[in-house]
Amino acid sequence: MQKPEMVAVDSSSIEAVGYVPDQQELYVRFAKSRATYVYYGVEKWEFEEFQQADSKGTYCNTRIKPRHPEYARL
Repeated sequence: MQKPEMVAVDSSSIEAVGYVPDQQELYVRFAKSRATYVYYGVEKWEFEEFQQADSKGTYCNTRIKPRHPEYARL
């Protein structure tokens, strides 16, 4: 599993995100728990929308989690 560089985001619930395009893996480190979850099958356009979302937490809860259940917790 190739781990991406984690980039800090402006969010109260998400601390940082990373993306591996070849594997379509989205890494999300949550602010409160500091746990990182990996979501599989996330297409590049979804990651780009996620980055542009006004609320990263809302986007993750409504668009990522329902469609891409986490498959790893780091």
